[in-house]
Amino acid sequence: MDTYLIRTFGCQMNKHDSERVAGLLNAQGMTPVSVAEDADVVVFMTCCVRENADERLRGQARSLKSTKAVRPGQLIAVGGCIGQRDGRRLVEQVPHLDVVFGTHNVASLPALLETARSQRLPQVEVWPEADGFASDLPTQREHPWHAWVPITIGCDNFCTYCIVPYVRGREKARPIEQIEAEVRQLVDDGVREVTLLGQNVNSYGRDLYGEPRFAQVLRVVADTGVDRIRFATSHPKDLSDDTIAAMAEVPAVMPYLHLPIQSGSDNVLAAMNRRYTREDYLGLVSRVRDAVPGLALSTDVIVGFPGETESDFDDTMDVLQQVGFDQAFTFIYSPREGTPAAALGEQVSREVSQPRFDRLVELVHSSAFANNRGLLGSVQPVLFEGVSKRDERTLAGRTPTNKVVHVAVPEGRLGAEFAGRILDAEITEAQTWFLGGKLLSAE
Repeated sequence: MDTYLIRTFGCQMNKHDSERVAGLLNAQGMTPVSVAEDADVVVFMTCCVRENADERLRGQARSLKSTKAVRPGQLIAVGGCIGQRDGRRLVEQVPHLDVVFGTHNVASLPALLETARSQRLPQVEVWPEADGFASDLPTQREHPWHAWVPITIGCDNFCTYCIVPYVRGREKARPIEQIEAEVRQLVDDGVREVTLLGQNVNSYGRDLYGEPRFAQVLRVVADTGVDRIRFATSHPKDLSDDTIAAMAEVPAVMPYLHLPIQSGSDNVLAAMNRRYTREDYLGLVSRVRDAVPGLALSTDVIVGFPGETESDFDDTMDVLQQVGFDQAFTFIYSPREGTPAAALGEQVSREVSQPRFDRLVELVHSSAFANNRGLLGSVQPVLFEGVSKRDERTLAGRTPTNKVVHVAVPEGRLGAEFAGRILDAEITEAQTWFLGGKLLSAE
Protein backbone atom coordinates (compact mmCIF):
# COMPACT_ATOMS: atom_id res chain seq x y z
CA MET A 1 0.00 0.00 0.00
CA ASP A 2 2.00 2.94 -1.34
CA THR A 3 -0.57 5.47 -2.61
CA TYR A 4 -3.95 6.81 -1.49
CA LEU A 5 -6.82 9.05 -2.58
CA ILE A 6 -9.35 10.67 -0.23
CA ARG A 7 -12.73 11.88 -1.46
CA THR A 8 -14.60 14.07 1.03
CA PHE A 9 -18.30 14.91 1.16
CA GLY A 10 -20.09 17.16 3.62
CA CYS A 11 -19.25 19.55 6.40
CA GLN A 12 -16.07 21.14 7.70
CA MET A 13 -15.81 18.50 10.42
CA ASN A 14 -15.54 15.93 7.64
CA LYS A 15 -12.80 17.99 6.00
CA HIS A 16 -10.90 17.98 9.28
CA ASP A 17 -11.39 14.21 9.64
CA SER A 18 -10.04 13.81 6.09
CA GLU A 19 -6.92 15.75 7.04
CA ARG A 20 -6.44 13.36 9.95
CA VAL A 21 -6.89 10.35 7.65
CA ALA A 22 -4.24 11.84 5.34
CA GLY A 23 -1.93 12.32 8.31
CA LEU A 24 -2.41 8.70 9.39
CA LEU A 25 -1.73 7.33 5.90
CA ASN A 26 1.29 9.60 5.42
CA ALA A 27 2.65 8.24 8.71
CA GLN A 28 2.42 4.76 7.13
CA GLY A 29 4.73 5.94 4.34
CA MET A 30 1.97 6.39 1.78
CA THR A 31 1.69 9.31 -0.66
CA PRO A 32 -1.43 10.97 -2.10
CA VAL A 33 -2.46 10.72 -5.76
CA SER A 34 -5.15 12.57 -7.67
CA VAL A 35 -6.98 9.76 -9.50
CA ALA A 36 -8.41 6.47 -8.27
CA GLU A 37 -6.65 4.47 -11.00
CA ASP A 38 -3.30 5.30 -9.34
CA ALA A 39 -4.42 4.65 -5.75
CA ASP A 40 -3.72 1.54 -3.71
CA VAL A 41 -6.24 2.84 -1.15
CA VAL A 42 -9.34 4.95 -1.83
CA VAL A 43 -11.04 6.45 1.22
CA PHE A 44 -14.50 8.03 1.10
CA MET A 45 -15.23 10.41 3.99
CA THR A 46 -18.98 10.63 3.82
CA CYS A 47 -21.96 12.75 4.81
CA CYS A 48 -25.53 11.55 5.32
CA VAL A 49 -27.26 14.86 6.02
CA ARG A 50 -28.72 15.02 2.48
CA GLU A 51 -29.99 12.21 0.28
CA ASN A 52 -27.80 13.21 -2.66
CA ALA A 53 -24.68 12.60 -0.55
CA ASP A 54 -25.78 8.97 -0.08
CA GLU A 55 -26.35 8.66 -3.80
CA ARG A 56 -22.96 10.16 -4.65
CA LEU A 57 -21.15 7.74 -2.36
CA ARG A 58 -22.85 4.66 -3.71
CA GLY A 59 -22.41 5.80 -7.29
CA GLN A 60 -18.71 6.58 -6.92
CA ALA A 61 -17.99 3.48 -4.83
CA ARG A 62 -19.70 1.21 -7.34
CA SER A 63 -17.81 2.86 -10.22
CA LEU A 64 -14.55 1.70 -8.63
CA LYS A 65 -15.46 -1.96 -9.15
CA SER A 66 -13.98 -1.84 -12.65
CA THR A 67 -10.90 0.06 -11.41
CA LYS A 68 -10.35 -2.54 -8.75
CA ALA A 69 -10.57 -5.30 -11.33
CA VAL A 70 -7.55 -3.94 -13.23
CA ARG A 71 -5.62 -2.88 -10.10
CA PRO A 72 -5.30 -6.03 -7.99
CA GLY A 73 -5.07 -5.32 -4.30
CA GLN A 74 -6.73 -1.90 -4.35
CA LEU A 75 -8.60 -1.29 -1.10
CA ILE A 76 -11.75 0.85 -0.78
CA ALA A 77 -12.72 2.28 2.61
CA VAL A 78 -15.80 4.23 3.68
CA GLY A 79 -15.75 6.40 6.80
CA GLY A 80 -17.61 9.43 8.10
CA CYS A 81 -21.30 9.64 8.84
CA ILE A 82 -22.54 7.03 6.36
CA GLY A 83 -19.99 4.59 7.71
CA GLN A 84 -21.21 5.30 11.24
CA ARG A 85 -24.87 4.99 10.28
CA ASP A 86 -24.80 1.94 8.02
CA GLY A 87 -21.86 -0.13 9.24
CA ARG A 88 -21.91 -3.68 7.85
CA ARG A 89 -24.98 -2.91 5.74
CA LEU A 90 -22.65 -0.97 3.41
CA VAL A 91 -20.63 -4.10 2.64
CA GLU A 92 -23.85 -5.94 1.83
CA GLN A 93 -24.90 -3.15 -0.54
CA VAL A 94 -21.45 -2.63 -2.12
CA PRO A 95 -19.68 -6.02 -1.84
CA HIS A 96 -16.32 -4.81 -3.16
CA LEU A 97 -15.80 -2.50 -0.16
CA ASP A 98 -12.89 -3.54 2.04
CA VAL A 99 -13.20 -1.33 5.13
CA VAL A 100 -16.03 0.52 6.86
CA PHE A 101 -15.27 2.73 9.88
CA GLY A 102 -17.25 5.30 11.82
CA THR A 103 -16.94 8.88 13.01
CA HIS A 104 -15.48 7.85 16.37
CA ASN A 105 -12.66 5.51 15.30
CA VAL A 106 -10.67 7.30 12.58
CA ALA A 107 -7.47 6.19 14.31
CA SER A 108 -8.30 2.54 13.56
CA LEU A 109 -8.09 2.98 9.78
CA PRO A 110 -4.46 1.88 9.19
CA ALA A 111 -4.95 -1.33 11.18
CA LEU A 112 -8.26 -2.07 9.45
CA LEU A 113 -6.65 -1.60 6.04
CA GLU A 114 -3.77 -3.92 6.91
CA THR A 115 -6.14 -6.60 8.20
CA ALA A 116 -8.32 -6.32 5.09
CA ARG A 117 -5.23 -6.65 2.90
CA SER A 118 -3.75 -9.63 4.71
CA GLN A 119 -6.98 -11.56 5.32
CA ARG A 120 -8.74 -10.50 2.09
CA LEU A 121 -11.95 -10.06 4.03
CA PRO A 122 -13.99 -6.87 4.61
CA GLN A 123 -13.36 -5.17 7.94
CA VAL A 124 -16.11 -3.21 9.72
CA GLU A 125 -15.49 -1.26 12.93
CA VAL A 126 -17.99 1.31 14.17
CA TRP A 127 -17.79 2.51 17.77
CA PRO A 128 -21.10 3.58 19.34
CA GLU A 129 -19.57 6.71 20.89
CA ALA A 130 -16.36 8.71 21.02
CA ASP A 131 -13.67 7.91 23.54
CA GLY A 132 -12.62 11.53 24.08
CA PHE A 133 -10.97 13.71 21.43
CA ALA A 134 -8.43 12.20 19.05
CA SER A 135 -6.42 15.42 19.09
CA ASP A 136 -3.08 13.62 19.08
CA LEU A 137 -3.54 12.10 15.62
CA PRO A 138 -1.20 13.26 12.85
CA THR A 139 -2.79 15.74 10.46
CA GLN A 140 -1.91 16.65 6.89
CA ARG A 141 -3.43 20.10 6.48
CA GLU A 142 -4.63 21.25 3.08
CA HIS A 143 -2.98 24.66 3.68
CA PRO A 144 0.00 25.12 6.03
CA TRP A 145 -1.36 28.49 7.17
CA HIS A 146 -4.89 27.31 8.03
CA ALA A 147 -6.09 24.71 10.55
CA TRP A 148 -9.42 23.25 11.62
CA VAL A 149 -9.66 23.03 15.41
CA PRO A 150 -12.59 20.99 16.78
CA ILE A 151 -13.81 22.31 20.12
CA THR A 152 -16.88 20.09 20.44
CA ILE A 153 -18.11 16.88 18.88
CA GLY A 154 -21.70 15.70 18.65
CA CYS A 155 -24.95 17.58 19.10
CA ASP A 156 -27.73 17.74 21.69
CA ASN A 157 -30.29 19.70 19.69
CA PHE A 158 -32.15 16.93 17.85
CA CYS A 159 -33.71 19.05 15.13
CA THR A 160 -36.40 16.81 13.68
CA TYR A 161 -34.89 16.68 10.17
CA CYS A 162 -31.29 16.07 11.23
CA ILE A 163 -29.40 12.78 11.46
CA VAL A 164 -26.23 14.30 12.99
CA PRO A 165 -26.93 13.56 16.70
CA TYR A 166 -27.44 9.92 15.77
CA VAL A 167 -24.16 9.56 13.85
CA ARG A 168 -21.93 12.04 15.72
CA GLY A 169 -23.33 11.36 19.19
CA ARG A 170 -24.15 13.67 22.07
CA GLU A 171 -22.26 16.92 22.50
CA LYS A 172 -18.86 16.71 24.20
CA ALA A 173 -16.51 19.65 24.68
CA ARG A 174 -12.73 19.77 24.89
CA PRO A 175 -11.25 21.56 27.89
CA ILE A 176 -10.28 25.14 27.09
CA GLU A 177 -6.69 24.39 28.09
CA GLN A 178 -6.42 21.73 25.36
CA ILE A 179 -7.81 24.08 22.73
CA GLU A 180 -5.40 26.84 23.75
CA ALA A 181 -2.41 24.48 23.73
CA GLU A 182 -3.27 23.17 20.26
CA VAL A 183 -3.68 26.65 18.78
CA ARG A 184 -0.40 27.83 20.34
CA GLN A 185 1.37 24.91 18.70
CA LEU A 186 -0.30 25.69 15.39
CA VAL A 187 0.80 29.32 15.60
CA ASP A 188 4.36 28.13 16.27
CA ASP A 189 4.03 26.00 13.13
CA GLY A 190 3.13 29.04 11.02
CA VAL A 191 -0.67 28.84 11.05
CA ARG A 192 -2.28 32.26 10.58
CA GLU A 193 -5.97 31.32 10.56
CA VAL A 194 -7.92 28.77 12.58
CA THR A 195 -11.53 27.70 12.21
CA LEU A 196 -13.10 26.49 15.45
CA LEU A 197 -15.43 23.58 14.73
CA GLY A 198 -18.51 22.14 16.36
CA GLN A 199 -22.04 21.18 15.38
CA ASN A 200 -23.07 24.04 17.71
CA VAL A 201 -20.07 26.06 18.89
CA ASN A 202 -22.30 28.48 20.81
CA SER A 203 -23.18 25.84 23.40
CA TYR A 204 -19.51 24.94 23.93
CA GLY A 205 -18.72 23.85 27.49
CA ARG A 206 -22.22 23.21 28.83
CA ASP A 207 -21.32 19.58 29.60
CA LEU A 208 -17.92 20.46 31.12
CA TYR A 209 -18.62 23.68 32.98
CA GLY A 210 -22.38 23.71 33.48
CA GLU A 211 -22.78 26.73 31.19
CA PRO A 212 -21.67 27.77 27.69
CA ARG A 213 -18.21 29.36 27.53
CA PHE A 214 -17.70 29.97 23.84
CA ALA A 215 -16.97 33.66 24.37
CA GLN A 216 -14.11 32.65 26.65
CA VAL A 217 -12.78 30.31 23.96
CA LEU A 218 -12.67 33.16 21.44
CA ARG A 219 -10.71 35.37 23.83
CA VAL A 220 -8.30 32.62 24.89
CA VAL A 221 -7.61 31.59 21.28
CA ALA A 222 -7.01 35.23 20.32
CA ASP A 223 -4.39 35.46 23.09
CA THR A 224 -2.28 32.88 21.23
CA GLY A 225 -1.45 35.52 18.62
CA VAL A 226 -3.21 33.79 15.70
CA ASP A 227 -4.11 36.36 13.04
CA ARG A 228 -7.60 35.21 12.15
CA ILE A 229 -10.30 33.24 13.96
CA ARG A 230 -13.39 31.81 12.28
CA PHE A 231 -15.97 29.38 13.66
CA ALA A 232 -18.81 27.12 12.54
CA THR A 233 -21.57 26.37 13.16
CA SER A 234 -23.70 28.69 15.32
CA HIS A 235 -27.18 27.81 16.54
CA PRO A 236 -29.30 30.96 16.90
CA LYS A 237 -30.84 29.89 20.20
CA ASP A 238 -27.39 29.76 21.85
CA LEU A 239 -25.69 32.84 20.39
CA SER A 240 -25.21 34.82 23.61
CA ASP A 241 -24.55 38.49 24.26
CA ASP A 242 -21.14 37.46 25.67
CA THR A 243 -20.23 35.85 22.36
CA ILE A 244 -21.44 38.87 20.41
CA ALA A 245 -19.30 41.07 22.67
CA ALA A 246 -16.25 38.89 22.01
CA MET A 247 -16.87 39.10 18.28
CA ALA A 248 -16.98 42.89 18.56
CA GLU A 249 -14.02 43.33 20.92
CA VAL A 250 -11.48 40.76 19.69
CA PRO A 251 -9.76 41.95 16.48
CA ALA A 252 -8.71 38.42 15.47
CA VAL A 253 -12.33 37.24 15.29
CA MET A 254 -13.37 37.79 11.70
CA PRO A 255 -16.57 39.78 10.96
CA TYR A 256 -18.32 36.81 9.40
CA LEU A 257 -21.09 34.69 10.91
CA HIS A 258 -22.76 31.56 9.61
CA LEU A 259 -26.16 31.54 11.33
CA PRO A 260 -28.54 28.89 9.96
CA ILE A 261 -32.19 29.94 9.99
CA GLN A 262 -33.57 26.88 8.09
CA SER A 263 -37.02 28.51 7.71
CA GLY A 264 -38.64 31.89 8.19
CA SER A 265 -41.96 30.40 9.27
CA ASP A 266 -42.74 30.02 12.98
CA ASN A 267 -44.89 26.98 12.22
CA VAL A 268 -42.09 25.24 10.36
CA LEU A 269 -39.45 26.26 12.91
CA ALA A 270 -41.56 24.70 15.67
CA ALA A 271 -41.99 21.51 13.63
CA MET A 272 -38.21 21.46 13.11
CA ASN A 273 -37.63 21.81 16.87
CA ARG A 274 -35.39 24.82 16.29
CA ARG A 275 -36.53 26.59 19.49
CA TYR A 276 -36.59 30.17 18.21
CA THR A 277 -39.04 32.27 16.21
CA ARG A 278 -38.54 34.44 13.15
CA GLU A 279 -38.66 37.52 15.39
CA ASP A 280 -36.03 35.99 17.68
CA TYR A 281 -33.80 35.47 14.66
CA LEU A 282 -34.32 38.94 13.22
CA GLY A 283 -33.63 40.50 16.64
CA LEU A 284 -30.44 38.49 16.94
CA VAL A 285 -29.26 39.62 13.49
CA SER A 286 -29.93 43.23 14.47
CA ARG A 287 -27.89 42.92 17.69
CA VAL A 288 -24.94 41.28 15.95
CA ARG A 289 -24.88 43.84 13.16
CA ASP A 290 -25.04 46.71 15.65
CA ALA A 291 -22.07 45.24 17.52
CA VAL A 292 -19.99 44.24 14.48
CA PRO A 293 -20.16 46.85 11.69
CA GLY A 294 -19.61 45.40 8.24
CA LEU A 295 -20.53 41.89 9.36
CA ALA A 296 -21.15 39.36 6.58
CA LEU A 297 -23.89 36.81 7.21
CA SER A 298 -24.50 33.41 5.66
CA THR A 299 -27.20 30.90 6.47
CA ASP A 300 -28.79 27.52 5.71
CA VAL A 301 -32.34 27.21 4.38
CA ILE A 302 -34.45 24.08 3.86
CA VAL A 303 -37.27 24.29 1.32
CA GLY A 304 -40.18 21.86 1.33
CA PHE A 305 -40.05 20.69 4.94
CA PRO A 306 -43.07 18.43 5.66
CA GLY A 307 -46.21 20.53 5.97
CA GLU A 308 -44.65 23.71 4.54
CA THR A 309 -47.39 25.81 2.94
CA GLU A 310 -47.05 28.58 0.40
CA SER A 311 -47.59 31.04 3.25
CA ASP A 312 -44.78 29.41 5.24
CA PHE A 313 -42.47 29.73 2.26
CA ASP A 314 -43.46 33.38 1.80
CA ASP A 315 -42.39 33.95 5.42
CA THR A 316 -38.98 32.48 4.58
CA MET A 317 -38.61 34.73 1.55
CA ASP A 318 -39.58 37.72 3.68
CA VAL A 319 -36.87 36.99 6.26
CA LEU A 320 -34.24 36.57 3.56
CA GLN A 321 -35.25 39.87 1.99
CA GLN A 322 -35.05 41.63 5.36
CA VAL A 323 -31.63 40.20 6.26
CA GLY A 324 -29.94 40.36 2.85
CA PHE A 325 -27.54 37.46 3.32
CA ASP A 326 -24.11 37.40 1.71
CA GLN A 327 -24.47 33.69 1.08
CA ALA A 328 -27.04 30.97 1.72
CA PHE A 329 -26.69 27.21 1.48
CA THR A 330 -30.08 26.15 0.17
CA PHE A 331 -31.52 22.64 0.15
CA ILE A 332 -34.72 20.87 -0.82
CA TYR A 333 -35.78 18.76 2.14
CA SER A 334 -34.93 15.08 1.90
CA PRO A 335 -36.18 12.63 4.56
CA ARG A 336 -33.49 10.93 6.60
CA GLU A 337 -34.36 7.48 7.90
CA GLY A 338 -34.51 7.47 11.70
CA THR A 339 -35.39 11.15 12.11
CA PRO A 340 -38.83 12.31 13.36
CA ALA A 341 -39.48 14.43 10.26
CA ALA A 342 -39.18 11.39 8.00
CA ALA A 343 -42.29 9.92 9.66
CA LEU A 344 -44.43 13.03 9.14
CA GLY A 345 -47.33 12.49 6.79
CA GLU A 346 -47.35 15.87 5.06
CA GLN A 347 -44.36 15.40 2.75
CA VAL A 348 -44.09 18.18 0.14
CA SER A 349 -43.81 16.97 -3.44
CA ARG A 350 -40.87 17.87 -5.66
CA GLU A 351 -43.29 19.54 -8.08
CA VAL A 352 -44.13 22.01 -5.29
CA SER A 353 -40.72 22.40 -3.63
CA GLN A 354 -38.61 22.86 -6.78
CA PRO A 355 -40.24 26.14 -7.93
CA ARG A 356 -39.97 27.47 -4.39
CA PHE A 357 -36.31 26.50 -4.30
CA ASP A 358 -35.66 28.26 -7.62
CA ARG A 359 -37.25 31.48 -6.34
CA LEU A 360 -35.18 31.29 -3.17
CA VAL A 361 -31.92 30.81 -5.07
CA GLU A 362 -32.70 33.80 -7.28
CA LEU A 363 -33.21 35.97 -4.18
CA VAL A 364 -29.97 34.74 -2.59
CA HIS A 365 -28.01 35.53 -5.76
CA SER A 366 -29.49 39.01 -5.85
CA SER A 367 -28.57 39.86 -2.24
CA ALA A 368 -25.08 38.38 -2.56
CA PHE A 369 -24.40 40.45 -5.67
CA ALA A 370 -25.73 43.63 -4.06
CA ASN A 371 -23.55 43.12 -0.98
CA ASN A 372 -20.47 42.52 -3.11
CA ARG A 373 -21.15 45.68 -5.13
CA GLY A 374 -21.11 47.59 -1.87
CA LEU A 375 -17.41 46.70 -1.48
CA LEU A 376 -16.32 48.33 -4.75
CA GLY A 377 -13.55 50.85 -4.11
CA SER A 378 -12.82 49.54 -0.62
CA VAL A 379 -9.43 48.26 0.52
CA GLN A 380 -9.51 44.77 1.99
CA PRO A 381 -6.79 42.82 3.84
CA VAL A 382 -6.77 39.53 1.93
CA LEU A 383 -5.33 36.26 3.19
CA PHE A 384 -4.11 34.64 -0.02
CA GLU A 385 -4.52 30.90 -0.51
CA GLY A 386 -2.37 30.69 -3.64
CA VAL A 387 -3.13 30.68 -7.34
CA SER A 388 -6.63 30.22 -8.72
CA LYS A 389 -7.53 26.70 -9.83
CA ARG A 390 -8.49 28.11 -13.22
CA ASP A 391 -5.58 30.48 -13.88
CA GLU A 392 -2.06 30.21 -12.50
CA ARG A 393 -1.51 33.94 -13.12
CA THR A 394 -4.37 34.84 -10.76
CA LEU A 395 -4.14 34.83 -6.97
CA ALA A 396 -7.12 33.79 -4.86
CA GLY A 397 -7.69 34.78 -1.25
CA ARG A 398 -10.33 35.78 1.27
CA THR A 399 -11.32 39.01 2.97
CA PRO A 400 -12.11 39.14 6.70
CA THR A 401 -15.78 38.75 5.70
CA ASN A 402 -14.92 35.52 3.86
CA LYS A 403 -15.34 36.92 0.35
CA VAL A 404 -13.21 35.33 -2.37
CA VAL A 405 -10.92 37.87 -4.07
CA HIS A 406 -8.99 37.39 -7.33
CA VAL A 407 -6.00 39.57 -8.20
CA ALA A 408 -3.30 39.27 -10.84
CA VAL A 409 0.04 37.79 -9.87
CA PRO A 410 2.57 40.67 -9.98
CA GLU A 411 4.92 40.62 -12.97
CA GLY A 412 8.10 38.67 -12.33
CA ARG A 413 6.68 36.94 -9.24
CA LEU A 414 5.47 33.39 -8.64
CA GLY A 415 1.96 32.87 -7.30
CA ALA A 416 3.11 30.27 -4.77
CA GLU A 417 5.13 32.83 -2.81
CA PHE A 418 1.94 34.68 -1.83
CA ALA A 419 0.19 31.72 -0.19
CA GLY A 420 -0.45 32.43 3.47
CA ARG A 421 0.32 36.16 3.24
CA ILE A 422 -2.11 38.93 4.21
CA LEU A 423 -1.92 41.86 1.78
CA ASP A 424 -4.13 44.84 1.02
CA ALA A 425 -6.15 44.78 -2.19
CA GLU A 426 -8.41 47.42 -3.66
CA ILE A 427 -11.72 45.95 -4.84
CA THR A 428 -12.34 46.87 -8.49
CA GLU A 429 -14.86 44.23 -9.60
CA ALA A 430 -17.93 42.62 -8.02
CA GLN A 431 -19.53 39.37 -9.12
CA THR A 432 -22.10 37.26 -7.30
CA TRP A 433 -19.66 34.89 -5.60
CA PHE A 434 -16.28 36.62 -5.90
CA LEU A 435 -14.54 39.98 -6.06
CA GLY A 436 -11.79 41.22 -8.35
CA GLY A 437 -9.08 43.56 -7.20
CA LYS A 438 -5.54 44.83 -7.47
CA LEU A 439 -2.72 44.51 -4.97
CA LEU A 440 -1.68 47.79 -3.41
CA SER A 441 1.70 46.33 -2.51
CA ALA A 442 3.30 42.97 -3.13
CA GLU A 443 5.73 43.44 -0.24
